[in-house]
Formats: sequence, C-alpha cells, structure tokens
Amino acid sequence: MYFSISQQIRQHVLEMIFLAKASHIGSCFSIADILSVLYFSFLRIDPREPLHPDRDRCIVSKGHAAAAVYATLAVRGFFPVEELKTFCQPGSLLLGHLHHKVCGVELSTGSLGHGLSVGCGLALAAHRERKSYRTVVIVSDGEMNEGSIWEAALFAAHHKLSQLVCIVDYNKIQSFGSVEEVLTLASLSEKFLAFGWEVEEIDGHDHQEIERALHRKADKPLSIIAHTVKGKGVSFMENQLAWHYKNPSYEEYQKALQEVCDPLLLQR
Repeated sequence: MYFSISQQIRQHVLEMIFLAKASHIGSCFSIADILSVLYFSFLRIDPREPLHPDRDRCIVSKGHAAAAVYATLAVRGFFPVEELKTFCQPGSLLLGHLHHKVCGVELSTGSLGHGLSVGCGLALAAHRERKSYRTVVIVSDGEMNEGSIWEAALFAAHHKLSQLVCIVDYNKIQSFGSVEEVLTLASLSEKFLAFGWEVEEIDGHDHQEIERALHRKADKPLSIIAHTVKGKGVSFMENQLAWHYKNPSYEEYQKALQEVCDPLLLQR
C-alpha cells in the first residue's frame, strides 16, 4: 500500500512542479515515503473534520517541500486532486511554500527553524490539558543549522513532551551544497540523546522502519533520524544538488514520469 501511495505523491509532485516551473522537487521526493506512512497509517486525522480538536498535528517545517504535502493531503481526501494543477498559479491557495489556509495544513512554513518550536507549544498544550493528540514535526537537515531548533529541543526534553515526534529528513544536501560542506552536523543521534530525547535512526524510505519508529513508546520526546535520498525515485535526480532548485524540461519530465509512476496506475 505505502509504495503505491508514495509513487502517487511523487507523480503529482512531478506534474505540479513541471506545470508551475517551480523548484524543490528533490526535497519533495525525499519525504514522500515518510508522508505516506504518516498520513495513511499513523496520524489520527479525518478529512471530513480537518479541525477536530483531538486530531493529531503534523507540521512540515521544511515548507519548501509544499508540493509533496499538498499532494499527500489531496490523495488523503482533504481537497480534490484536480486542484493540484493550480500549484503556484495566480489566485491559488497552493503557494510555493506551505500555506495554512489549505485544508489539512497546520502551519505556514518556509522560514526555516520555527516548526519545532510551534510543535513544542502544541505538545505542551496537549500535556497540560490532558489531551491525547500527538504532534509530529518534519525538519530538514539543513534546518538543523538554526539555533532555534536546539532551543526547542532543550525545551521539549525539559518538559518531557512524550507526545512530540521530530523527524529529520537527513538527505545530506541543502541549498548550497552538502551538509558536510556547509556546516557538518556530526552525529545527530548523539546530539539528541545529549539533549534528553529518545532517538531512532532509520532508512527514511523503508515504510516498515518508518512505521515501527513512529510507534515507539517513551516518556520523552522522540527524534527519528531518517536517512533519505534527495530526489529519491528518479535516477538522474537522486543526490544531485541541482534539483533543489531546478525544474524539469519536457524531456526530463517524460523520463522522470516513467520512473515515478506506479505500473498499476499506468494500466488504468
């Protein structure tokens, strides 16, 4: 099931970015598998009641991966799939960075470093009000350069926010180079452990590993270090810095489409 959903997300993202001549396809593809497990298995959400007070919250702090989140929400039923073609078009709510007025989007993001702090606030509110909803925050590895991330990490551990999960999309490429070249993160696992978190280190494209990690029980906040591949799913985009910004030509679009389309979908 997850593979088919992940491929649908990638297929929609590819079309959206091609039509809009937009960017960040590599960043979208790296989290497609994570989003498929979150939205179709883990998160307690209902598209018919998108603002239910007891819903789980998911904040995608790396707001430049908006196309992947919009695609996931549309496939999950929060709004019609046909609306995805309006991505980055005049008058559309589907902006190039995540926009909270889109049904299912919890927070407008794009200025990096803020999502985890907001997630801490939501998790603290749930704890104090004795609510059962969980808060998941997806951050990029380049975003870990922001000091606000580590302030939030200290806060979460201090308040024992066990209903908070931080997933790091560790694709090892950020906007201007590799993570190692720009600002090395050394061992993220050791950092989070030192800050008082539970830690799981996983293959961010293995659906079973993602699901298992999400269901780990602890009395502390949980950090999932998800090792991913920028541009995952299209051979000529994988691990290529250019696809952080580049949009595909018609020939590249057609070539990529053959790689991301689920064969079952192509037969329909």
